[in-house]
Amino acid sequence: MALVTVFSAFNPMDAQLVRSRLEAAQFHAFVTHELSALSMDGYAMAAGGILVQVPETEATDAREFLAADTPSDEPQQD
Repeated sequence: MALVTVFSAFNPMDAQLVRSRLEAAQFHAFVTHELSALSMDGYAMAAGGILVQVPETEATDAREFLAADTPSDEPQQD
């Protein structure tokens, strides 16, 4: 099973939040490079970030889900 990166972050909290959102939507998401980033200051940036990955077959749908579910800065109208 090949994994594809659909999101990268420079802190574990952002990566885990995205993983959680993807899992709640029935995607099979994994976080990689998290422990390495926590072991050395600045490593996450040097290594390209903490990665959220999904199986290749889910990558397109996961990217669309994340793009559609991104909150905007505009106030909500009722």
